[in-house]
Amino acid sequence: MSLSQSKGTERQDEFLFYHCVTPSIARHAAPNMPSKVQFRLRVLRDDQIAMGPGKIDLLEAIAQTGSISAAARHFGMSYRRAWLLIDEMNRALRQPAVVTATGGNHGGGTVLTDVGRDIVRHYRSIEQTARLAAAEDIAALTRLLAP
Repeated sequence: MSLSQSKGTERQDEFLFYHCVTPSIARHAAPNMPSKVQFRLRVLRDDQIAMGPGKIDLLEAIAQTGSISAAARHFGMSYRRAWLLIDEMNRALRQPAVVTATGGNHGGGTVLTDVGRDIVRHYRSIEQTARLAAAEDIAALTRLLAP
């Protein structure tokens, strides 16, 4: 569902917000396993996901490791896949979220820019706000799950 409207030929960013309540176990799994509630926020730029849960996780891993390679390994993905995700995000933004330095005397590295840190902070804030706002409904839905 798009919350933006086109104005003439000017392209608008699209914002998509939805949340899922997903049991962390299959119906036939062991009983008394806890349920898991997941919120998924995706910010679309044209038809591309500019920001979403996987890209935010990747940004956080880059911030912790200082490396796209190390962040990719953490998630079991190839360096190329991680680089493509970062490149896609950077191209959707006015200013990049991530910058890299090539190797040299002190080696290369990757850092989040102020924009990248702001993206993570705002994204996690939205998740927390949504969780708190929906707490009563989440509790009601999880009570409907099979034991």
